Amino acid sequence: MDEVVKIINDIKTGNIKPIYFLMGEEPYYIDKLTEYIEENVLTDDEKGFNQMVIYGRDTTIDEIVSNAKRFPMMAERQVVIVKEAQELSRTIDQLEAYAENPQPTTVLVFAYKYKTLDKRKKLIKTLDKKGLVYESKKLYENQVGEWIRRVLKGRGYEIEPKAMMMLVEFLGNDLSRIANEINKLEIILPKGSKITPSHIEENIGFSKDFNVFEFRKAIGEKKQFKAYQIADYFAKNPKDNPLVMTTGLVFGFFSALLQYHGLKDKSPNNVARELKVSPYFVTDYISAAKNYPMKKVSSIIAALRELDVKSKGVGANSLSDSDLLKEILVKIFN
Repeated sequence: MDEVVKIINDIKTGNIKPIYFLMGEEPYYIDKLTEYIEENVLTDDEKGFNQMVIYGRDTTIDEIVSNAKRFPMMAERQVVIVKEAQELSRTIDQLEAYAENPQPTTVLVFAYKYKTLDKRKKLIKTLDKKGLVYESKKLYENQVGEWIRRVLKGRGYEIEPKAMMMLVEFLGNDLSRIANEINKLEIILPKGSKITPSHIEENIGFSKDFNVFEFRKAIGEKKQFKAYQIADYFAKNPKDNPLVMTTGLVFGFFSALLQYHGLKDKSPNNVARELKVSPYFVTDYISAAKNYPMKKVSSIIAALRELDVKSKGVGANSLSDSDLLKEILVKIFN
């Protein structure tokens, strides 16, 4: 995020590179940087003759280079943007000759999403020397909460920890989806608001009381009645609470709990780092470890694996998702 801010600030101050090669597994920042260049490098009057957007599946490296070598018309520079540039992965090495001597009056942008260039090859070194290479990496889920907090703070909002973790639990580390949901909240809530679990429930559709986050917490604290209540809610709303997602998150919780039992240093900071979980979840593991010793955790993980097989129709004897979920609760609590 800080690197993205620096790139944008450099562009604002006129430090504009002839080539921007934006690559990586996380498309969110690639899209944001591409969008910023598309909207801000040229004025509206200049864009008509001097800005071109092409797509990787519809072009070749030769065509891109040919366009990049043109001179701008009545403007200081032209902008050539190649979206979905990963479609050119088989021929991308052909860009090397142009990268060695890029047209100084052209800003050539590659949005090379979901992939990266081979860092051992000369091309990436040349691009980095003559232009700018930015790698957009996927965040770990334990980093997403802080990302949400920072984004909202920058826009004049706060968010309660539980509300933040609800977003992470249900949307994972898909920054584009999370950003879309945040945008919805910004439309509804005035600046300066603190986003609560109720806001998430009312405007995004995740129940603040009956969700996987609360289900996992109830299991960890051995609150059986609450766990069965949530399981019943899931059974009545299977579309919003698919069994495969529920069992996957519960399996992840107990796998991390097994790892927690094996840690020598159980300080909160180390637990969050080693388990790759948000610091807000550390107390859940401390509490669960008291209720589930290592041997019990191992047996629960085995039962969850069995449930996963049954949920795929192997040896389930036509049991419903609701029955399968209640079956695993019996095995967890007994």
